[in-house]
Amino acid sequence: MSLIETAYTGILEPALIEEIEAVATIKSFEVGDIIVDIGQYIRSMPLLLTGAIKIVREDEDRGEVLLYYLAQGETCTMSIACCMGNKKSEIRAQAEMPTTVAMIPNNFLNEWLVKYNSWRNFILNSYSSRMNEMLGAIDNLAFSNMEERIMNFLKEKVRLTNDRILTVTHQDIAMDLNTSRVVVSRILKKLENEDKIVLLRNEIRVLV
Repeated sequence: MSLIETAYTGILEPALIEEIEAVATIKSFEVGDIIVDIGQYIRSMPLLLTGAIKIVREDEDRGEVLLYYLAQGETCTMSIACCMGNKKSEIRAQAEMPTTVAMIPNNFLNEWLVKYNSWRNFILNSYSSRMNEMLGAIDNLAFSNMEERIMNFLKEKVRLTNDRILTVTHQDIAMDLNTSRVVVSRILKKLENEDKIVLLRNEIRVLV
């Protein structure tokens, strides 16, 4: 079974998977590689086959903030909007772990919306899921204190990696949450004292 079949069987119908395999360009990325960057015209839509991608917004003066993660069998709907509107990207998509994607040329997106019910449902469900995740990110920023934001961040990483031991530095967390490393280190120590995490060397074990 191909990577595309493994990721999208049960989501997309077999005839569409065959078309995707015929037109897709498969690309692999290492941790930290930029898949889509801010200000870039997007000529192809990414379908995530393996690994994970983080989506961030950036402000020149105030740094960046994490919006959401993508896992196997998902796509970035903000990229779709740019593809269909021939607009520059307003987000950065970055490999969170070794990642493989199928890049679909833009001209197939609208064609498949008419031709395949499963594609139409996939795109609509993707928009709904990403909207809920972005609302969650906004709620985190507006209504949660930094301790809650860090704990939510760690829990989401556990869900994404299916591993309670996370390879992540205090500086990594600070950058994703747009705060300082000193604040992150202080809160992580507090969480450790509360038996919610265990701090290891460049790793964090999440207990709750």
